[in-house]
Amino acid sequence: MAPTRQLGKIERPAWTNHSAANRRRHGHAPLPWVADALAALAGIGFGVVVALVIAGETRGTLASPGGWLIAAGRLFGFTGTYLMLVMVLLVARLPWLERTVGQDRLVRWHRRIGPWPIVLITLHVVSITLGYAQITKAGPLHQLWVFLANYPDVLAAMVAFALIVMAGFSSIRIARQKMKYETWWIVHLYTYLALALAFAHQIVTGVVFLGHPLTRMFWIVIWSATAGVVVTSRIVLPVARNIRLQLRVADVVEEAPGVYSLTVSGRNLSRLAVSGGQFFQWRFLTKDLWWHAHPYSLSALPRPPFMRVTVKGLGDQSSAVAQLKPGTRVFIEGPYGTFTRHARTTNRVTLIGAGVGITPLRALLEDLPANVEVSVVIRASSPEDVVHRDEVEALVKLRKGQFHELVGSRHEVRVDAPALRTLVPRLVQGDVYVCGPGGFTDQVVAAAERLGVPRERIHHEAFTF
Repeated sequence: MAPTRQLGKIERPAWTNHSAANRRRHGHAPLPWVADALAALAGIGFGVVVALVIAGETRGTLASPGGWLIAAGRLFGFTGTYLMLVMVLLVARLPWLERTVGQDRLVRWHRRIGPWPIVLITLHVVSITLGYAQITKAGPLHQLWVFLANYPDVLAAMVAFALIVMAGFSSIRIARQKMKYETWWIVHLYTYLALALAFAHQIVTGVVFLGHPLTRMFWIVIWSATAGVVVTSRIVLPVARNIRLQLRVADVVEEAPGVYSLTVSGRNLSRLAVSGGQFFQWRFLTKDLWWHAHPYSLSALPRPPFMRVTVKGLGDQSSAVAQLKPGTRVFIEGPYGTFTRHARTTNRVTLIGAGVGITPLRALLEDLPANVEVSVVIRASSPEDVVHRDEVEALVKLRKGQFHELVGSRHEVRVDAPALRTLVPRLVQGDVYVCGPGGFTDQVVAAAERLGVPRERIHHEAFTF
C-alpha cells in the first residue's frame, strides 16, 4: 500500500463514525413534475417553431422558382437548430433535472436526438442551395460558392455545421471507444462555438424574420435563455459554490491495488446537500488536470469538514490522482445522479457491487433509512481488490443485514440468477441497486429481471461518455 500523504496536522476523519455523517445536510429528493413540465415545454416549443415557419410562407413565395425547396430548407434549418438547443439543455447539468432523471438517461436522450439536427441541417443546406440555384439558374456548386464567397455569416454557419458534424462523429460508439475522455470533451466544447456561429447566421440572414418581429423575438428569447441556463449551471453556480467550499486535498491513500481514496477538506460542507450514491464532477487544479473534469462518486457521506472519493486508476486523470499533493485546490460540480435512497420503492434493499463500484454502494448503504432491510453482495478478483470491505461489513452488521463476499475470477465466480437466488432468497421482494463495470452490471440486471424483479425496482447508473 502507498503511504498516506496528509495536509498539515489535520487528522484523517473516522469514516466509521456514522453519527458524524448525520451532522450534514441531506440530499434533495427528485422532482418528477419538473421533468414532465420541461418535456411538455420542449414539445410546445417545437410546435411553435414549425408553426412560425409555416406562417412565414405565402402562396407567392411557394409558387416562385425554387419556392418549395427554400421553404423546406427553412423548416429543416429551424427544426434542426431547435433540436440542437434541446440537446444542449439535456447535458447542461441542471441540478434539479439531474437528480430527477439521472445523467445517464439524459445523455441517452441527448444521443438519440443527436443524429436528427445533423440530418435536418444537412437537408437545410442542400434544399436552400438547390432552391436559390433555381432562382439564379446556376449550378448547385456555383450557388454554394456564391453563398460562401459573398455572405460572411453563411461561411460562419458552414464552419458551425462542420463542427457539429465533427462532434456527431465523435459520439459514435466506435469512435468513443477509441478516444480518450479528454479528447472527446474538447471536441464537444466546439459545439458551443458552433451554436454561437449558427445564431449569427440565423438572425442576420433569416428571411423568415423579415416582417415577422414575433418570430425574431421568439428565437432571440430561446437562444438567450439557453445561453443563460448553460452559463448559470455550468459556470456561475459551480464557481459560487466552490468559492464557498474552498476545497483542498487533505490526503491520498491506496485502498487496493490501483485504487486510491482521496480525502478533501473544506468549509461549509455541512451545507452541501448530497445523498449517498451521488457523484460530482471533479476538477483538480494542477497544471495538467485543471482543464477537464471527471465523474467520481462519493465513497462515504461527508464528515464536515471532510468528504471522500475513491478512484481506480484507469484514465489519465484517475491515474494522476495518486500523485496529488496535499493542499491541491479542488473544484467540483454537482451533486448529480439518481442512484440514491430516493429511488427505492420498498423497505427491502439488495446492494450488488464489483470493483470500484463498491464505493457508491458503501455511501448509499450509510444513507438508507434505519428501517430498511439490507443485503449486500460484493465481488472481486482477489481479497486485496475488495474496496472498503471493513467499512461495508461494519455498516451491514450495524443494520443486522446480510453480507456476502464473492472472491475469484469472473469466470469461476458468477453473479447470475442461480447465485442471486441462493444468496438473497427474497431478492424479488425488494429493490436492487447494482454498480460495477459495464459487463458486470448488465449481467446482474439481466439476472435480477430473470428472477422476476420488476424493472422499476432495479437501479443502476452509467458514467460512460
